[in-house]
Amino acid sequence: MLQAGSLNRRITIQRQSTVQDSEGQPESVWSDVATVWASIAHKSGLQTIRGDAEVSLVQASIRVRYRSDVAAGMRVVHGATTYQIRAVLPDERAREFTDFVCEMAT
Repeated sequence: MLQAGSLNRRITIQRQSTVQDSEGQPESVWSDVATVWASIAHKSGLQTIRGDAEVSLVQASIRVRYRSDVAAGMRVVHGATTYQIRAVLPDERAREFTDFVCEMAT
């Protein structure tokens, strides 16, 4: 059973969409889907090279109350930290929670 006290971080779930800028050109923007309580657990980290620059990758698991409107490719913002959602794992049996498998690059 999901305990309310374990959801102690306020996060915003965002979806990417395309809008037209003032010159009529497509522009990618992030819009809020929901602001909810969550628990965040950092699972592992590693150093890698991306685009000729060294970056640190942190893998995290974020748990929220059950949601069916979140998909891979969306993101989670917690304070100044942004997590990319790589997979969504809903609790289909009891529908109590949904876990997001996330990655944060620094």
